[in-house]
Amino acid sequence: MDAKRICSRDAISWLPDEVLGSILSLLPTKQAASTSLLSKRWRYVFRLVDNLDFDDSVSLHEGEDQQARYVFPESFENFVDRTLALQCDSPINKFSLKCHVGKDDERQRACVSSWISNVAGRRVLEAELRIKDMGIHYLPPQLFASKTMVKLSLGAELYLGKLPSCVSLPSLKFLFIDTVCFEYEDFSCVLLAGCPVLEELSIRHKDFIVMPNNISSPTVKKLSVLYDAPDEVDGGSCISFDLPNLVYFEYSDCALSEYTKVNLESLVEAKLDLCFEENAEKPDVTDVMMGIRNVKILHLSSSSVEVIHSYCRYGLPVFHNLVNLSFGSFKNKRGWKLLKYLLKQSPKLETLTIQDLNGYPGVVSMPPNKVKVLHVLGYQGTVEELKHLKSLVGEFQCLTLVQVSKWMLYKRIIA
Repeated sequence: MDAKRICSRDAISWLPDEVLGSILSLLPTKQAASTSLLSKRWRYVFRLVDNLDFDDSVSLHEGEDQQARYVFPESFENFVDRTLALQCDSPINKFSLKCHVGKDDERQRACVSSWISNVAGRRVLEAELRIKDMGIHYLPPQLFASKTMVKLSLGAELYLGKLPSCVSLPSLKFLFIDTVCFEYEDFSCVLLAGCPVLEELSIRHKDFIVMPNNISSPTVKKLSVLYDAPDEVDGGSCISFDLPNLVYFEYSDCALSEYTKVNLESLVEAKLDLCFEENAEKPDVTDVMMGIRNVKILHLSSSSVEVIHSYCRYGLPVFHNLVNLSFGSFKNKRGWKLLKYLLKQSPKLETLTIQDLNGYPGVVSMPPNKVKVLHVLGYQGTVEELKHLKSLVGEFQCLTLVQVSKWMLYKRIIA
């Protein structure tokens, strides 16, 4: 009986080192690192851990305000130093670093640079760097010369200094930017230019004044741009999209007065969530609509419907490929007028989704169309809604299916 208990307690020691390393990689880094104290064998096993996650928020003392503290504690620095030293030069699959850096604390910046350089030299595949620094932060050149990195996430509230003149990330396929300020033209002309196989790009900016206004790449296939600009940024700004191989486009922003270039020739699906600030310069979204004219699937939020109706100054293009259209709710007759116009400009449209019947003006004369499937979302089943639904269905001669649901379309993503 005693022998069975001993065997049961020590069964984990019979596992191969590679298996133990994989198990430890699933644990929080602090717990995994603590196993190195068990024996010499476990110190070796810890070197096989290929996922490292460092977060200085776990070092907060009770009652301490994380938002007010732009500095990581000495205990956090010591833990990261010891952990990286224990691992020597073992390869890293995923590295995550979340920390606050003092505005004028060059020693802390040197620590962060050393940690990132260490990992970049260990054939890292994924790196997530969420560094809050109120001053200008220079990331080490080793990060931008990684030959193995496939996925990179940068943020948040980070003012980057000048990037290395030659960025070379030959394996990077996924790039996520969250509230990062770049030097002029560094984003597209230096960073994106150094990513020859980049496929997915996500840019989020919240409460930041300086945002990338030139997004250009010959390889990106999926792009999400989610801007939530402060009051200082208005419709007088401009942006350009030069992505000839883009397939999926998600764009959430205040509508701007100028879109200097919109090259999206390969686009298949687009999701627009445009709004308008009353005190801003009047926008013009004509170039955006022209740029997405090749889409097969188009989603428009309720605010986008308002903006396009009011600020597409030179009319809509013909959407020769559009087969699936989702429309936000209509607060007035303008939305229904835009729907009529879109039906006229979309000769192949077969599936139409409408947010709800709010603001339906009664009898609507729709142009001839090929719509076969009609979805009405947010349907509550009231007598008035049923009346409007019957009237609307009568405007589509080719319908084969009508579906009603309480589910709504997507809402604005940035909280």
